[in-house]
Amino acid sequence: MRPADSLKRRIVVAFVLFGLGASAFFAIIAAIAVEGIEVELVDKRLEAAVAWAAPRHAAGLDVDMPAGLRFHRNEAIPAPLRGLPEGVHKVDVGATRLHVLAGQDVRGSWVLVDHESDYDKIELVVYSMFAAVFIGFVLLASLLGGFLGTRVVTPIRELAQSVRNDSAPPALTARKDELGVLARALEAHTAELRAFLDRERYFTGDVSHELRSPLTVIMGAAEILMQEGAAPAVRAPAERIYRAAREAAESVTVLLLLARAPDLGTLPPVDVHAVAEEEVEKYRVLVAGKPVTLRFLDGPPLAVRAPRELCAAAIGNLVRNACQYTDGGEVVVRLLPGRVVVEDTGPGLPPAVVATLGSGGAPSSGSGGTGLGLALARRICDFLGAGFAYEARAEGGSRFTITFATNFPAA
Repeated sequence: MRPADSLKRRIVVAFVLFGLGASAFFAIIAAIAVEGIEVELVDKRLEAAVAWAAPRHAAGLDVDMPAGLRFHRNEAIPAPLRGLPEGVHKVDVGATRLHVLAGQDVRGSWVLVDHESDYDKIELVVYSMFAAVFIGFVLLASLLGGFLGTRVVTPIRELAQSVRNDSAPPALTARKDELGVLARALEAHTAELRAFLDRERYFTGDVSHELRSPLTVIMGAAEILMQEGAAPAVRAPAERIYRAAREAAESVTVLLLLARAPDLGTLPPVDVHAVAEEEVEKYRVLVAGKPVTLRFLDGPPLAVRAPRELCAAAIGNLVRNACQYTDGGEVVVRLLPGRVVVEDTGPGLPPAVVATLGSGGAPSSGSGGTGLGLALARRICDFLGAGFAYEARAEGGSRFTITFATNFPAA
């Protein structure tokens, strides 16, 4: 999983963004409050002092200003404070910041200077404290998001691991929250799927075992009828019976193999070249008497770890379908690096069958009889971890490609 896709990371980011947003909101509120307090404590104080001092000074009376305040008029105004527009100003004189209220009346310009206001220091302390609170709030949001993310993600990871292990831990199924509901639902669904797969596997195995005995009897009886000296009227049907029974027996073997769990790593490599050539020779009888050429084009050595019966069934089903439904032209089986390609000049596949092959499901009826063999070939490829692809040829017909995932040099 990429870090950007982590649920825990998203939770932490959400908490951090919440912390930043909340801090920014409170920062705006605090700035407005600080400025409002400054107006009340400094500006209004200066305005009140000027309202008392200016008329007295204009009348020539002594002006006894409160501590820290100085009133100056016209030429008595210090040089750094001259020319200020009316209103309250902050003026830095050297290392000292002064609050100055400037104005004019009938006798000229005047300024009221506050030399001892500590509000700037208080303001600096307030903003410093708020910066510390801002940083602490963001860190707290990060820690809290990480803590909650871990508390939320860890059970989900345990649940995912239990699904992979096909067993939900009791600690999850016993929870009373939503994760417990999810764990119990997954456990119930997994149990249903396991029961269904077991029933399918047992059914396939039992039916296949039951079919082996009558097929063996049929093949034995057909061999007796095919012995030397049998009449041609008997020998030809016997050969057809024997061939059909042998194909049925091979299908039974394939179904038995498919009913088992795949364990391909311990199997010896199978020479796909030899398997494909044998399947081509086996189905030449299907094109006998038709204007169809069945060809096998050799290629590079190709071997895979798989049951030989499954490789033969996957390739053989494609060759048999191509031979059965091609009325003219050719059927070509070609070996390429890592692939086996079966092409024909037949009518191609109906759109319904093509769509069903793409979804991996069983073909529907009305497919001209091609569906079952192709579905079995697709299922074998899925079992072996091989790719199965179909495409319509531009000049007409079909092209099937089996791409094997693991190749070994043929012995």
